[in-house]
Amino acid sequence: MLLADCHTHSNCSPDGTVPMIEMARGAYQAGLTALCLTDHCDFLSLEGNQRTPEYDWAPILRQREAMLAAYGDKLDLPMGLEFGMGFLDADAAQKVLSEPQLDFVIGAVHNHSEAAGGADFYFGPYDTEDDCYHALDDYFSSVVKLAGSEFYDVLGHLIYPLRYMMGVYENPINLKRYTDRMEHGLKLAIDSGRGMEINTWKGKTIGEWLPVLKLYKELRGEIITVGSDAHAPEPVGFGVKDAYAMLKDHGFRYVAVYHGRKPDFHKL
Repeated sequence: MLLADCHTHSNCSPDGTVPMIEMARGAYQAGLTALCLTDHCDFLSLEGNQRTPEYDWAPILRQREAMLAAYGDKLDLPMGLEFGMGFLDADAAQKVLSEPQLDFVIGAVHNHSEAAGGADFYFGPYDTEDDCYHALDDYFSSVVKLAGSEFYDVLGHLIYPLRYMMGVYENPINLKRYTDRMEHGLKLAIDSGRGMEINTWKGKTIGEWLPVLKLYKELRGEIITVGSDAHAPEPVGFGVKDAYAMLKDHGFRYVAVYHGRKPDFHKL
């Protein structure tokens, strides 16, 4: 059975810890069939105080060569990218995505809008529920802009800010008030032949995806990838089997792995 982790990071990401070859070793030892390293390219810096519209593919290509030599006959290893807010600069985005070996692009929003300061949602503040919903208002406005762009294959971790808000409040923060904007963004993705991912956040977020998954099903979305968002070898693949089971339980028949920017569908 296919077991693919399509969202992971090596030390080619600022927050990664080990080389690609070590991530591949972790995937192989975990019994995975496929591993996609999707290292970060974000157009806004972590603090949001500057744009970084250029990307150096050379470290990725060097590390891939060593990884493929060691594990290319043991694992499917498509080349990916987690691309943050490419809609901010269309010309720069097209240049980044022109790398001919690129197989897969996760479109992501990690940062507040520039008008809201641009900092990564990691920083908060989330001292009150109003803080949380103010951040989510900003987040989903950017998600719709991303979904209407051409700079992604799947929409990444649509519940991203929740990971920093979970467990903080007696009444859990939820996304019900953002259903219309999620629907708009998902429709834009579906109509353009793109999909979404279920990001398990190393197995920590499975059930939180149910409202989004049900909405995606209602909209007749079909393209779904699954990834752990592991930044080290140990949690590679965490939550992937659980996500597959959830997909199957809700009527999805296939999971996708991308090659050459096209989805290959594998029966669940």
